[in-house]
Amino acid sequence: MTHLLNLLAAIALLVWGTQLVRTGILRVLGANLRRVLAQSVSNRFNAMLSGIGVTALLQSSTATSLIISSFVGQGLMTLTAALAVMLGADIGTSLMAVVFSLDLSWLSPLFILVGVVLFIARQSTTVGRVGRILIGLGLMLLALRLVTVSASVLTQAPAVKALLASLSSDLLLEITLGALLAVLSYSSLAIVLLTATLASTQVIPVEMALGLVLGANLGSGLLAVLTTLGASADTRRVPLGNLVFKVLGVAFAAPWVTLWLQHVSPWLSPMGDAAAVVVGFHLCFNLLAGVLFIGLTQLVARWVMAWLPQASKSLVAGRQRHLDPTALATPSLAISCAVRESMHQADIVETMLLGVVNVIKNNDLALAQELQKMDDTVDELYSDIKYYLTKISREALSESEGQRWTDIISFTINMEQIGDIIERVLMDVEDKKIRPGREFSPAGMKEISDLHERLVSNLRLGMSVFLNGNLRDAQKLLEEKTRFRDLERAYASSHLERLAVNTLPSIETSSLHLDLISDLKRINSHICSIAYPILDSAGVLAPNRLRTSVGEIKP
Repeated sequence: MTHLLNLLAAIALLVWGTQLVRTGILRVLGANLRRVLAQSVSNRFNAMLSGIGVTALLQSSTATSLIISSFVGQGLMTLTAALAVMLGADIGTSLMAVVFSLDLSWLSPLFILVGVVLFIARQSTTVGRVGRILIGLGLMLLALRLVTVSASVLTQAPAVKALLASLSSDLLLEITLGALLAVLSYSSLAIVLLTATLASTQVIPVEMALGLVLGANLGSGLLAVLTTLGASADTRRVPLGNLVFKVLGVAFAAPWVTLWLQHVSPWLSPMGDAAAVVVGFHLCFNLLAGVLFIGLTQLVARWVMAWLPQASKSLVAGRQRHLDPTALATPSLAISCAVRESMHQADIVETMLLGVVNVIKNNDLALAQELQKMDDTVDELYSDIKYYLTKISREALSESEGQRWTDIISFTINMEQIGDIIERVLMDVEDKKIRPGREFSPAGMKEISDLHERLVSNLRLGMSVFLNGNLRDAQKLLEEKTRFRDLERAYASSHLERLAVNTLPSIETSSLHLDLISDLKRINSHICSIAYPILDSAGVLAPNRLRTSVGEIKP
């Protein structure tokens, strides 16, 4: 029982090491990997080569599939090129399996030692993330050695020997089991390496190991399909097309497993090394699949597009959503998606704000009700963006990305609160002006229009500050808070002076007028708060006032 537990623990360590390497590579090179993929798809053969290189680094064709899927979903890559990249990705995984099947156990303690030192010393930096990668590589090599030791001891037990002697090969069952293991472990590479190790220690026959390898290949394709089930049709097409290639490849290779064992494996491994036979079969399978199917990428792309037609897009206020779930694997891209959706939310708030003055001037009740409904969209976007950001691993964020994460949360909260204020303003205008048939005095309407015009200008400046982080614009925005407050006070005093001379329109709309300019000031305060993070990080924000004037800030 102890030996079985040791074996299971070693398998778990292998899977965990694979995860550490994959996430570490994405955190260190995520943006660069995407740049390489985006610039290497001029033709199908270049796309395949880029898939080999990127997946050799990531050690996961599933991770590559998710990256490519997000590219296709955003219109940055054609489906045909993406499918070619995926054929190369499978070859890249096979090459890494060959490398790890070599006796590299002597590197394990070195990788772990250096990796731990780097990770502890500089945890939140690129150096620390490189240390995380080295730890993962060291754990993978250590796990493979532990699997070998545990399996060797386990096979000496009489009960295990009797069980192995009674096993007969059932290729369909082996393929199914291999696919299931790949899905559960989230790594076909780990399952292929495990299978090769078990075969080398005679825990399982080589013929059975080859069936498990075919299943692991099928499972990696199925895993990507399952991971993107909730995504758009454009995003789901890449994993589905890759799965088609894998199904065709397994269907083609399965009848030839026995012949391959008889004629190819002796030449591949003259010394009878079962591990070399297994990883060699894995490499040959994916190489042949790449050669045979590279010319079919356009055909399979047409199939997939017919199976997954362009459904009605997930729209908010007539625009497509930007929160791509497949981008979550790379935090830098996920942050960009959240920024785009936040600007979408701000655009809707701007539409609401622009419509307020038209409702007031024209007594447009239908427009008022339409604008109030938009607040539901603003609230929905806020909830979606917040939930999306919570799914981004904070550990994976650099210091600047972590600050951006906080800025996005703050920005969306302010936009949501502005939307709520606008909704209440519109309801007050309906109840206190439109339905009773009242009008503001000309002077009062001019004051409201002046404040509204300044407010729209400040909102646009606030959106620019959020998007670009310009220090001078941030300081200008914060200074607008004082100017707006002074105007609000001046206009409130003017209104009271009009009441003193018994101006009838001013008397009828007095409560609404004062509430309205107060609400506009509150909206402006939320807008100006967008500048706080930029000014604070630049060190020019005192607890109660700016430390320097505009002229003292260098552009």
